[in-house]
Amino acid sequence: MDPHVGSGKIITAPIITDHGLPINDPLVLLEATTTHHHQPSTSSNGRELDKDTIQWKLTLHQIGLDVLRTDRSMLFYDKKENLSKLWDILAVYAWIDKEVGYCQGMSDLCSPMIVLLSDEADAFWCFERLMRRLRGNFRCTQQSVGVENQLQHLASIIQVLDRKLHDHLETLGGGDYLFAFRMFMVLFRRELSFGDSLYLWEMMWALEYDPDMFSTYEESGPATDTSTQGYKPRVVKSTRQFGKYERANMKSATNCVDGPVPISVFLVASVLKENSQKLLQEARGLDDIIRILNNVNGNLDAKKACAGALKLHAKYLRKMQGKKS
Repeated sequence: MDPHVGSGKIITAPIITDHGLPINDPLVLLEATTTHHHQPSTSSNGRELDKDTIQWKLTLHQIGLDVLRTDRSMLFYDKKENLSKLWDILAVYAWIDKEVGYCQGMSDLCSPMIVLLSDEADAFWCFERLMRRLRGNFRCTQQSVGVENQLQHLASIIQVLDRKLHDHLETLGGGDYLFAFRMFMVLFRRELSFGDSLYLWEMMWALEYDPDMFSTYEESGPATDTSTQGYKPRVVKSTRQFGKYERANMKSATNCVDGPVPISVFLVASVLKENSQKLLQEARGLDDIIRILNNVNGNLDAKKACAGALKLHAKYLRKMQGKKS
């Protein structure tokens, strides 16, 4: 592992070239990649670096740049040691989860762990457990995005609950709902205040309570859960151990291959419904949709959004059950 990790420093400039050659001065990056194109990739002790190590080292400066942009309005991050903790945790996570590595948005998810837990090791393991639920969101290819299932669920929900809005968004080229991508990726961290985002997470995961969740975490290895938002289709003998929301959700998903719809989807739906009239009247293209939703940033009320999500969930279940009958 790179000696910068745990040193209290934050890397914001590339430290190696694409071929694994060290860069002492970021200004010589261009010269290094062209002049030494055929030189071998080696570590500080002379051993050749493997591709995974090179790829990891190439992400370190991007992690640093994102860390410096994360929750900058908080006095907590005026202290460099707190910033370095955030950088260390993200760097180590990218090292152990080589399949996903580091992606933008992870710093937003990790930040609350640093603020709430003074011990860096505790913060790391809490973040690692969180990523077991969410790492599927960060799997993106040229053909698909990690939150694609959630975006499809969102499209179906809006189509059922507000057909006029759905048709309008589709006409504007937003029928794939990719404009809601960030809300799912960072779980409303940009739309809510720091305190409200914690309230939302607590409520959201309480509603998605799964009695088998602890044993699932204990049995699986680090960063190996491939489910989206922690859901796996399973046969449940009794639903008494679940809460009211989860019982209703599981009942509605009996014939659904993907399992029940996460409450986060209804939270995004509630934001769209809240801004429905503005979207219908002002949006004339994708840029307008994004602008209107960006105005929500920092102004969304978590309790109001949660109440709206639960109402939409109940309404959606009634409509779907009505179609079946």
